[in-house]
Amino acid sequence: MEKSRVLVVGGTGYLGRRIVGASIAEGHPTFVLHRPEIGIDIEKVQMLLSFREQGALLLPGSFGDHRSLVDAVRKVDVVVCAISGVHIRSHHILLQLKLVDAMKEAGNIKKFIPSEFGTDPSRMGHALFPGRVTFDEKMVVRKAIEEANIPFTYVSANCFMGYFVGGLCQPGHIVPSTRSVRLHGQGNVKAVYVDEDDIALYTIKMIDDRRTLNKTVYIRPPENILSQREVVMAWEELIGRELEKTCISEEDFLSNIQGQEYAQQVGLGHYYHVCYEGCLTNFAIGEGAEEASSLKYPDGVCRWAAP
Repeated sequence: MEKSRVLVVGGTGYLGRRIVGASIAEGHPTFVLHRPEIGIDIEKVQMLLSFREQGALLLPGSFGDHRSLVDAVRKVDVVVCAISGVHIRSHHILLQLKLVDAMKEAGNIKKFIPSEFGTDPSRMGHALFPGRVTFDEKMVVRKAIEEANIPFTYVSANCFMGYFVGGLCQPGHIVPSTRSVRLHGQGNVKAVYVDEDDIALYTIKMIDDRRTLNKTVYIRPPENILSQREVVMAWEELIGRELEKTCISEEDFLSNIQGQEYAQQVGLGHYYHVCYEGCLTNFAIGEGAEEASSLKYPDGVCRWAAP
C-alpha cells in the first residue's frame, strides 16, 4: 500500500521533531511546514536543514498567509499538528483554527491529527480554572474539525515521560534526586507515562490505519501505568538507596496553586488532576476509541523505562 504524504506543522518543536523523524523512518513522503516566523533562529533553521538532508521536503507557509497554508495542504494527504503546548491561551487555538480553515478549503485531507497529545480534553470539562482553559480550547478546535467534515484522529498520549518520570513526578523537577522526594498524597494514584519517541511512532503508525479514523486513540499500554510511588521505587532500586519521603496532602497542594502566576496555575492544575484525581486511568476506553498498544503495530510497543 502506498504510504500517505505527511505534512508536519510545528516540526521543530519538542514532539514535532520526533514526529518528523518517525515519519521519515516509516517511509512516508514527509513535508515540514517552514514558517518565516522562525526568522534566524539558528537552531530551528539547522533542524529544518537536517530534516531536508534526511529526505523531508520543506514547504513554505505562514499562519499570517491563508493562501500559503492552502497551497501547502494541497500537496499532502495527512496533516499532523505539533505546535508547542507552551502557547497558552488564545495563540495556540487561533493557529490551529487557521489550519482547519486551510484544510477545509483545500478539501483533500484524508486525516488530520491536531495538537493534543496529552489528557483527553473531552473528559476534562470539570478541570480547575485556569487549567481548564487549555482543555476548553482544544474542544473548540475539535468542534471546528468536525463541523468542517475533516477526517481526524485525536491522540491522547497522557504524560510525557521526559517531563514526568525524570523528576519523579514532581512539578518543576526533571532530574531525579538521590536524597528525597515529595509524594502526592500517598503516591498511590495511577498515571500513564509514555516515552516521547513512542508517542511519535504511534502517531505515524495511526496515519494509514483505518481503525483509528474519526476516533480518539489513547496511548495507554499496561506496562506504562504506574503510581508515583512505583516510579520512585524503580529509581531507588537503580541507585541502591531509599529516598526520604514526605507527603503533600490534596488540600495543601490545592492551596499552593493559589497565588501562583497564570502559567504555574495551569501546570499545577494539570498535575492535580493526574496525580490526585487519577484522570488518566479512572475510566474505561469505550466505543469510538482505541488503545494504541492493542492495535498490535509490530515495532511500536511502548516500554517502561525507569528514570
